[in-house]
Amino acid sequence: MKKLINDPQDVVRESVEGFGLAHADLVTVNPDPLVVSRAGGPVAGKVGLVSGGGSGHEPLHAGFVGVGMLDAAVPGAVFTSPTPDQIAPALTVASGGAGVLAIVKNYTGDVLNFETAVELAEADDIEVRTVVVNDDVAVEDSLYTAGRRGVAGTVAVEKIAGAAAERGDDLATVAAVAERVVANVRSMGVALTACTVPHAGRPSFDLPEDELEIGIGIHGEPGRRRIPLAGADAITEMLLTPAADDLGLARGDDVLLFVNGMGGTPASELYIVYRHARALLEGRGVTVARSLVGNYVTSLEMQGASVTVLRLDDELTALWDAPVRTAALHW
Repeated sequence: MKKLINDPQDVVRESVEGFGLAHADLVTVNPDPLVVSRAGGPVAGKVGLVSGGGSGHEPLHAGFVGVGMLDAAVPGAVFTSPTPDQIAPALTVASGGAGVLAIVKNYTGDVLNFETAVELAEADDIEVRTVVVNDDVAVEDSLYTAGRRGVAGTVAVEKIAGAAAERGDDLATVAAVAERVVANVRSMGVALTACTVPHAGRPSFDLPEDELEIGIGIHGEPGRRRIPLAGADAITEMLLTPAADDLGLARGDDVLLFVNGMGGTPASELYIVYRHARALLEGRGVTVARSLVGNYVTSLEMQGASVTVLRLDDELTALWDAPVRTAALHW
């Protein structure tokens, strides 16, 4: 494999260390246990937001720590859940006295380890609520989950719940807003190539040059089916249609359309996908009120993309539009 790394075992530590140095105005990095938190510490009286998971999906989650989003992020080893003794300190460092919301992608290791960490935090009198993100319509169960996987829709949950916390909502209200986003967001992805986990040194799965995998997970988990290579418009329809159908979009609905790159796809190709996804939605009488295009929830260097649709209402739109200042998302 060819990667800009030193020792494969040091990839996460060195990457997070560099991230902290580059964005010291936004974040503080605690090296042991490895936690990225909001610069200046928790905001007194504000609900704290914590998320995390295996590394390799950057900028998720550390790239979303800052004003208007997360108060702490917990990076595990590549494609591996962080441990409870790493997550619990993150819940503590994010606590400003108004409780903490844990946002967890629906992978078995993440769910179990966050559950244990929440118990540890509650033993220290920190009130914690948990929201599980499960936006992937590709499969109901996989090697890593019971039920649907949590993928790119996590960005919308973190942004909108973060805005609710920033405006001063209490823990129950912030959790309810996050649950509304989870209920109204759907995603579907495609892989054109596999990715290589540094410590493995070889591609995570075999995908012939003339095939692609529809419904892939962000760790390279199997999708719905393999098909011969097709044009971008045909692929986009295979991603957008299941997500929109599952969401039950109706004429007159407003949505956020989010086209996410898996790490190895040029922006020019992501905009080709966005172009057709938008046309498909408008053909249904759905208004694309907000948009996001770029590499936000990646799978190392995998070539591919995902399409995420979030049904918006006035409040969710206002919370999406609210100011945010993180390394990866800012306006």
